[in-house]
Amino acid sequence: MTPDRLRAALRGVPDPQWLDAALRRVATEPATIPRFFAAAARRCGRGPLPDPPGWTVDEAARALLLTALPDGHAGAAEALYRHGDAAERRAVLRALPLLPIGAECVPLLHDAIRTNDTRLVAAALGPYARHLEQPAWRQAVLKCVFAGVPLAVVDDLTGRADAELAQMLAAFAAERHAAGRTMSADATELLHRLTITTTEA
Repeated sequence: MTPDRLRAALRGVPDPQWLDAALRRVATEPATIPRFFAAAARRCGRGPLPDPPGWTVDEAARALLLTALPDGHAGAAEALYRHGDAAERRAVLRALPLLPIGAECVPLLHDAIRTNDTRLVAAALGPYARHLEQPAWRQAVLKCVFAGVPLAVVDDLTGRADAELAQMLAAFAAERHAAGRTMSADATELLHRLTITTTEA
């Protein structure tokens, strides 16, 4: 995902002049971003974008606002996340991979993963989750399985899934079986694939 792709996707927003003006203002007056960030959904809309898939209009607009900052991206992202509602927090999490912040905002991922909001958990496991240490990442994936979040939202699942995650999934599957319940199809498929890989190794 790139800012240019988001800009292209937002060409048809109801008030493109407002968004253009907001981006220019944030670039020259960073302190104004909270006001524009909060107003983005009302001025641009909340519906889903066909491209990029999985994004909503307000998430894309808010991510662009963060990328427009001249500096201080990590501090702004944390403040907007801490003081934002659920939609604003999801937008911050989606914006993180686009910002020059390194691993500075990993605490926001930990916070999102601890919540019971499955949409926040899903947003936290996008590309920026590459900065999560493996134990925390495994726990987050298991939480997705437990909460019914599709594993398709987990960035680089194939590359990061390992034998220890397989053990955790197997234990969870056993618990579900004992309770007369099944594990989700995508988690079952992942466990099967990891088990075969481990056996072949």
